[in-house]
Amino acid sequence: MATATSTELRAEDALKLNVLIANAQAIRIDEGTLCVRGMTGGDDATVVLNPNCAPEKYLRLVREMLSTSALGSPRGYPVYLRRWTRMGEMKNTRLEPLLMLAEDEAVIAAARAGGLTDDLAARIWWALPTAEVARYLLEHPGVVRGSMGPVLADYLAEYLPFEESPGALIETVRLILQAELISDAKRREIWRRGGRKSHYYLGFLRSLPDALPDPRPARADHPAVARGLAPVAAEPLAAQLIRVLSAPGQTYMSTCARVLRKPIDQDVVVELLDAMHDYFAPLRTEDREFGDPDALQHHVAAMVRAADSRCAPLRRRLPGIAADLEAMLFLAYSGEPLVRPIFARTDAVGSVMRNKIAPVTQALMAAINRLLGGSSTSGTTYPNR
Repeated sequence: MATATSTELRAEDALKLNVLIANAQAIRIDEGTLCVRGMTGGDDATVVLNPNCAPEKYLRLVREMLSTSALGSPRGYPVYLRRWTRMGEMKNTRLEPLLMLAEDEAVIAAARAGGLTDDLAARIWWALPTAEVARYLLEHPGVVRGSMGPVLADYLAEYLPFEESPGALIETVRLILQAELISDAKRREIWRRGGRKSHYYLGFLRSLPDALPDPRPARADHPAVARGLAPVAAEPLAAQLIRVLSAPGQTYMSTCARVLRKPIDQDVVVELLDAMHDYFAPLRTEDREFGDPDALQHHVAAMVRAADSRCAPLRRRLPGIAADLEAMLFLAYSGEPLVRPIFARTDAVGSVMRNKIAPVTQALMAAINRLLGGSSTSGTTYPNR
């Protein structure tokens, strides 16, 4: 890597920085103590700066020197960053220079690049150890499987109580539940927090839909339904109904109900709708969106009752499951479009938001209650047939 000096930097600082650049794998600047630190593979190397002008100006000169060394231009960093960010993904061969710039945005851009190795993840984490960077890194399978996976997951688990954004919290829980990155004890502790803040459960719904803690028993008629549908068990509708009525399925639906009872903001509502949308994805055979729960209910009722529908063979075997099929299809075709017309007109949160989306949540709760074997609450109903 080429070295670079600035006549405006003190000669001793420039010399030490050139040595640091030549030996470091990543560089960061501690503005509070006016130190430049380098990751060298052993003990970190540190250059204590001795400004001969205002600290802000001196640090700018240092960054220009780093940029010249890494990119060949003292002002090249912003141009490179904008282009790479627009591309959305950078090749690994272009990531190393970003870690030599001592710029947070450059490190974040590297963390979001595709195909990161465990070694690159370690350098990125050293350069900017924040919750945001940890989440980006845990999106990479290679990082999750490597030595950095548990390190990042443990950090995020400890940071969870301080996460203020429900959306970031949900994403964090989803990521740290991957591949047994955290201990059973930590997993149980995070689950227990859901008793106070139900949006914690959404990360579990995303990562462990069939292995949630505190399992409920299977619905009482699960054995009979499984026997009755055994000849067609490979069909998506039959397979999903057997899944939902099993102990893991009942636990999943019960957890959805717990979140739905008191969502705190719009992000939580959308995340729950998306989670259920994905859970029932095998049932969707048409690309349609519904912005009204009544219209959706009429649509799925017609689907189930049609003599030539894919539900007909199941209804012939078990005539009493029509209401369950309607409930599953209702949830399968639910999603963010159901609340989009409401959220487009308001940014309300808390109880005000819950009042505005009551027609949607009542319809969703009715479908969930049906699959849990209970009677529907107010709103759309799913009577037994």
